[in-house]
Amino acid sequence: MTERPDVAQIRRGAVLFDLDGTFADTAPDMAYALNRLLERRERPPLPFEHIRPQVSHGGRAMIGIGFGLGPEDAEFDTLRQEFLDIYADNLVRETTLFPGMSDLLDYFETEDIPWGIVTNKPAWLTDPLMQGLGLSERAACVVSGDTTSRAKPYPEPLYHACNLIDVDPSDCWYVGDAERDIAAGRAAGTGTLVALFGYLGAQDDPQAWGADGMIRNPLDLIHWLSPERP
Repeated sequence: MTERPDVAQIRRGAVLFDLDGTFADTAPDMAYALNRLLERRERPPLPFEHIRPQVSHGGRAMIGIGFGLGPEDAEFDTLRQEFLDIYADNLVRETTLFPGMSDLLDYFETEDIPWGIVTNKPAWLTDPLMQGLGLSERAACVVSGDTTSRAKPYPEPLYHACNLIDVDPSDCWYVGDAERDIAAGRAAGTGTLVALFGYLGAQDDPQAWGADGMIRNPLDLIHWLSPERP
């Protein structure tokens, strides 16, 4: 594991975000895709409040809560691929940035702070989603779940992102809403922040993840970039 930075010394080098549940509110479209799949299989739809906390865990979690199946089950791969195909056709049906994120990106660009995405979502979904949001050209880097040999919680995607934007991990913040995000950031040696506005479920205990801090709104991140912070 890379040596952890002293958070008081982290410079305004860069900010990297997890995608689902941190940067963009993708839950409405993920829920739509799952309920369409359930409808095809003549099953009742699930309430949005039941689906939302699982969205950060991707297609596997969607099939798990929708059908009670895991990767070891014979139907799992077929259902998961059908779910992803439906989702791919509805990537930006209702997906938007979280409130405050657009203003935060404007602030970064005014202050010349590069920002990027590091997600476990595969590139064939990540890239068109970023394009649909009109942000592909603004991001300094976009690293997907299949960009490097190992995805989060391993640190390789964060190392790769830092190399792309030419910043040392110790001068970078990584923001996420899942334990694997914080684990990856800690392993890579970045500062880490939990997005409490993301897709945390009742079983999640972000206090136990070892993050350097927590934010309740994207704009709270500005505090962590300030040299005057406690």
